[in-house]
Amino acid sequence: MARISGVTIPNEKQILFAVQYVYGIGPKAADDIITKAKVEPTVRTKDLTDAEISRIQDVINENYMVEGDLHRVVTANIKRLKEIKSYRGDRHSRNLPAHGQRTRTNARTKRGKKVAVGGAQKKAATKT
Repeated sequence: MARISGVTIPNEKQILFAVQYVYGIGPKAADDIITKAKVEPTVRTKDLTDAEISRIQDVINENYMVEGDLHRVVTANIKRLKEIKSYRGDRHSRNLPAHGQRTRTNARTKRGKKVAVGGAQKKAATKT
């Protein structure tokens, strides 16, 4: 199993898609990395040589911020927004969507499970 930037990438996938398992590397960045490292994009991870893996790792290290460093930067950015009391920071603090999405319906991922409000349902009719 190949490890790139501290992440074990899957053996059976093509290297172009396997590299995207590293946090901070998307489709475009993966394509650029594979091109700069001069590796065939369709080769499977298990078929890579150690030299090819090290070339990919070198390209990532010198050109991209990934994994822990990137997590730290994103967290610091969100913390800064909260400290300066910006609108986006306020939305982050309240665990609500920060990019203008509606919240009357949907937004369940951010807001959590529905909570029934007591007394809002009609009482069932009883026999007398």
